[in-house]
Amino acid sequence: MARQADPSRRERENEAITAEITDIHAVFGGTYGSPRVHQVLRRRGIRVSRKRVEWLMRQAGLQGAFLRKPWRTPSTRQDPRAAPAPDRVNRDFTAPAPDRLWGADATRIRTGEGVFWLAAVRDAFSNRIVGWKTSEGTATPTSCSVPWSTRSGPATYATAS
Repeated sequence: MARQADPSRRERENEAITAEITDIHAVFGGTYGSPRVHQVLRRRGIRVSRKRVEWLMRQAGLQGAFLRKPWRTPSTRQDPRAAPAPDRVNRDFTAPAPDRLWGADATRIRTGEGVFWLAAVRDAFSNRIVGWKTSEGTATPTSCSVPWSTRSGPATYATAS
């Protein structure tokens, strides 16, 4: 079946709306997606459904900017065969006096120059940081025997025991 010489009314409307969509997309630097483009079209007095705007944008190859953060990759790879660490405090994180119970954590921080690691030890009684260590790589077993910065002095030695 041969195509008609004259485009249908719907095709002409789609061409006109696509021209408006392309203009809106260009004016806003290619950042507007279909919901915002639909909103601007309504302000301009053009009555069209949001789904039609989505379809026309897809046909024209237009897409809004993605502002969401990318999926984060976990900083640790869990070994499903590994036994969990023993719970030596029975999930009771209260302490009767300072320096009786310490908790530790390592945090991965993204920077413009790469990944930065911060390990901190916190006193459960006073909720104050007892010591911390920074590095450019993940902690290894030998990192527990190197100098840590502490509140009591510039550096003390901690051992894994």
